[in-house]
Amino acid sequence: MRFFLILSCAAFLSCAQPEATHPKKGSVEALIPAVKEIKTDGEFGFYTDGELRIKGLELLGVSSCVIDEWLRLSGLEVREGINPNLIFEFSKTIGDEAYELEIDNDLIRISAVDEEGLYRGWTTLKQIIPASAEIGGLTGGLYLPRVKIYDYAEFEHRGLLLDCCRHFMEVDFVMKMIDNLAEHKMNVLHWHLTEDQGWRVEIDAYPELTEVGAWRTELDGSRYGGYYTKDEIREVVEYAAARHIEVIPEVELPGHSQAALASYPWLGCTGEKVEVANKWGVFKDIYCAGNDNTLRFIEAVMDEVCELFPSDRIHIGGDEAPKVRWKACEKCQKRISSEGLKDEHELQTWMIEHVGEYLKAKGKTIIGWDEILEGGLPQGAAVQSWRGMGGALEAVEHGVDAIVSPTSHCYLDYPLSSTDLEEVYGFNPIPEGAEHGPGRIIGGECNMWTEHAPQELVESKVFPRAIGLAEVLWSGVEITSKDGAYTEFQKRLDAHLNRLDFKGVDYGLEAVPVNLSLAQKESGELVATVVPEADYIKGYAAFGGNEVEIGRGLLVDGPGDVVAKINYRGRDLERHEVFRVDAHAAVYKDIKLSYEPSAYYTGGGNHALVDGRIGSSNFRDGTWQAKQGEDLLIEIDLEEIVEIDSISFNVYLYQDAWIFEPSEVVFLVDGKEVTRIGNSNSLDKNDFQGVVNVSSGKLVDIVGSRVAVQISNPGICPNWHAAATESTWLFLDELVVRRK
Repeated sequence: MRFFLILSCAAFLSCAQPEATHPKKGSVEALIPAVKEIKTDGEFGFYTDGELRIKGLELLGVSSCVIDEWLRLSGLEVREGINPNLIFEFSKTIGDEAYELEIDNDLIRISAVDEEGLYRGWTTLKQIIPASAEIGGLTGGLYLPRVKIYDYAEFEHRGLLLDCCRHFMEVDFVMKMIDNLAEHKMNVLHWHLTEDQGWRVEIDAYPELTEVGAWRTELDGSRYGGYYTKDEIREVVEYAAARHIEVIPEVELPGHSQAALASYPWLGCTGEKVEVANKWGVFKDIYCAGNDNTLRFIEAVMDEVCELFPSDRIHIGGDEAPKVRWKACEKCQKRISSEGLKDEHELQTWMIEHVGEYLKAKGKTIIGWDEILEGGLPQGAAVQSWRGMGGALEAVEHGVDAIVSPTSHCYLDYPLSSTDLEEVYGFNPIPEGAEHGPGRIIGGECNMWTEHAPQELVESKVFPRAIGLAEVLWSGVEITSKDGAYTEFQKRLDAHLNRLDFKGVDYGLEAVPVNLSLAQKESGELVATVVPEADYIKGYAAFGGNEVEIGRGLLVDGPGDVVAKINYRGRDLERHEVFRVDAHAAVYKDIKLSYEPSAYYTGGGNHALVDGRIGSSNFRDGTWQAKQGEDLLIEIDLEEIVEIDSISFNVYLYQDAWIFEPSEVVFLVDGKEVTRIGNSNSLDKNDFQGVVNVSSGKLVDIVGSRVAVQISNPGICPNWHAAATESTWLFLDELVVRRK
């Protein structure tokens, strides 16, 4: 019978930073990921005065140097000889990646079937040793508790996608990420190396991929970029292998390839010169599937990629590839005809299958994002499901392997307001219907895309959320889904964060530290309360010169900002939380919508557009309401006759994400039109991303009790757009009615 022993973390916290002159005491109270079986009597049976006599270190192969280095950095004297007190040994009775760890009187024994299992056992032992050892703090002796642990991985694929294309990351930083993956028993670095915004891997046969494609001219005119030499890539791969991390490269095709086309324009359908992209989004210039020379290029690139990466899997992307160019390309249309294909989606499948067959001859298989299913699953491909879990279910039905990384739980570029640690921890990698095959879900990944995250922000986004997914994928839902599991995980994490501090990890927050609660008194006054999300969140909130402790209400008497100064776990955060609010005449009045808002962008409920909260410049902040492809009618009953000064609302503009301005807006009071605003340029190309205010302007002699706004959707994305022929979105927030 498997069980997990829940212990208090107080003892670990008390010894996390002991005085250097006293013996240090280890603990089993903060192990992450949670182990499958643990037995301990809580007594300290193992003691060393600073010397470890190791037997079997050579069994760990390339990992032995890693362990030896850590032991020496920790201040322990390491010897190999008689009377060992740390033994590594192979055991045929334990399964793949499983290990047994036993600490008894004066002896530590780690057993596994192979090097990888021994290394996983070693990472658990390191977490039992006090966190201060991370900076050489074990002089003075070491006590460890008597314990028996049996543990193994629930899923074989446990990874992090690291996008080094949108923002380049230094080799040392990539290695640091590998260290932290290994510490949490992750075993895959999915390294995203080619994109529209930059080509990051050196290819001898095509030097302009890095001479041209690795660099972009930013909107401010500056030059940005970088790439990894072959020697650097070999160094990273070797470093990862010593920590039992498989590095899977992603070389995108047929889309997300503008950096390659900027280097060699003949790779595209038009042959026209394009620039390395300096904006985020989806672009319609992609590899030409009808051009044999393009296929030879991809094959040559894959030849060199295969030499650099020993992984038996290559990720080829396959996502977000608009077919606009293919539809107008004679070569692509000829390929569709000659191969007996139905349409451009099947052409993509044909192209991916061609690359897959080429790689198969080299002993490699391919992984693609779930869009590769749209034209029929390419033979031999595994599927990574990101648009929900539907792609994983379909892959399982096809009898192939699936990797799950849905945006709902695994996208770490998303803000905490969209995906916090608790949501990540609550992820179930096996959706209903996928349990019985014929394919299987082999694991999952957390995805760190970097459009809005340069290197200095990445750690704070990845950690601690990736630690939650690490436990899900190693320990399994038997542990993570039981009652109280997340609370128990948080207790272990509290102590574990000390270890991250010693390692110099710039981890972020677990959740949005505070939220704003708005309520209306019977008198009609609007009250704002900044609500802390945990008992370790302290601080003050201010509005209009008044300041109160967080958790107490503030009177809002007009437009302005509620500013919260946060103290998180005893440290003041530099960044303040700011909430825009407005106590206007329509707040919490009856509202009627002609449409059903998108389930993904409701804005927070029925009163989202009249709740007094103003949407920020992040359209995913939870306050924006959205609808695709429809005209919108909003009606508000003010419940009394009001002399109206103006009516306004905000829309969001981000054309690369299909979000456009309205083509027309009509403001009405008591059924009569008071202002009409036309926008004949709403579909013109606009690089601006952010909030746009739409206002009736100052109204004269307008009195009424019912306000309405008619908002016209501009139609489909125009021909210049990467998603031409798709319906546009309207995003809006807070319909403000201002009294005179």
